[in-house]
Amino acid sequence: MDERSWYGVRCVFRHRELGVYEERVTLWTAGSPDEAIGCAEAEAGEYCAALEETEYTGFAEAFRMDGAPGEGAEVFSLMRESDLPSRAYVGTFYATGLERTG
Repeated sequence: MDERSWYGVRCVFRHRELGVYEERVTLWTAGSPDEAIGCAEAEAGEYCAALEETEYTGFAEAFRMDGAPGEGAEVFSLMRESDLPSRAYVGTFYATGLERTG
């Protein structure tokens, strides 16, 4: 078995009744990214079972953390190539005005 590390795993859910998608990042110790995703997908099933009208989209991606989580620890990172200027990039992918936080 590989050395165990901390992973942040992002899973995407659809809340049909609310008309929204949710991205959740959960933390796992695992021996590989695939193992961490397996843990997160098992938890995704429990999450959906506890909520009505919620489905797991089947999208998950893992990020191996350096060390254990703590103050200021990076728990997830995603890089995307784009020629958009900063303001347009953020408006296209993150701050669309349709987000729900809290």
